[in-house]
Amino acid sequence: MKYPTTNKVFFVLISAVLVQFSSMALADVQPADHRHKISDKKWEDNLRNQNFQDRAIIEGVEQDIFELKAPYTAEDATVVPISVHTKIPQTAERYIKKMSIFVDMNPMPVVGFFEFTPDSGKADLAMRIRVDTFSYVRAVAELNTGELYMTKTFVRAKGACSAPPPASMEDSRKLLGKMKMKVVGDVKMGEPNLMQVKVRHPNITGMAPLKIGSRVIPPAFFMDSFEVDYNGKLIVKAFLTFSISMDPALRFYFVPEKDGVMTVKGTDTKKNKFSSTHEVKAG
Repeated sequence: MKYPTTNKVFFVLISAVLVQFSSMALADVQPADHRHKISDKKWEDNLRNQNFQDRAIIEGVEQDIFELKAPYTAEDATVVPISVHTKIPQTAERYIKKMSIFVDMNPMPVVGFFEFTPDSGKADLAMRIRVDTFSYVRAVAELNTGELYMTKTFVRAKGACSAPPPASMEDSRKLLGKMKMKVVGDVKMGEPNLMQVKVRHPNITGMAPLKIGSRVIPPAFFMDSFEVDYNGKLIVKAFLTFSISMDPALRFYFVPEKDGVMTVKGTDTKKNKFSSTHEVKAG
């Protein structure tokens, strides 16, 4: 039996590398709007109908309700910062009652559904999410009057949902459900105040091994609900998926009329329940 010479082996290996490199390069030089079209098609063919049926959605230049901000190129696909900035106040007569966040091309496209009340003052949101591949991130706002509005932004990222978790995940397991809360800036009574909450949770996707080189892939395990009230009044309630990053960190607004206590409750897919309180006083 004859074996290839060293030179032939080297030539075969180099050829294989060049083919792989050429394929990657070809993908990178596709028309700028190619991936945008793929993402939009998935939205139109599947996600839109699944979540909103045939309801009209106002978008583009016709909507001036809110905007969505995210980095065009993510430094780390597992912790992509996004923020929603609304342009209308939350009043009893007219307010955003629900915000739906999607990443079209994620294995789990729904990031979360967030329900608001007028006591939030503003329906703004900020969080860190996973983006698995080049995709539109989009937000759909539903007003209490029934109208739907949408905005979107494109994010270049890759591999978030199948990436092995960082070493700090073990700390998240041990401190499961522990929270840190703070009001950003001085507390101002009767005005929207920005609140920041961080919950320790590994938020496992069920698509990646716990260690590099391991073939063991644990089942999905993530925080699936989040509820906030202030002095007994509901501020925001959310239903989440593993498209939220490990150790979910959320920012939102609330309007305190007097000193009081903010209570945050959460659950996960293993039916764990956790809660924490934070005393709020005027600065």
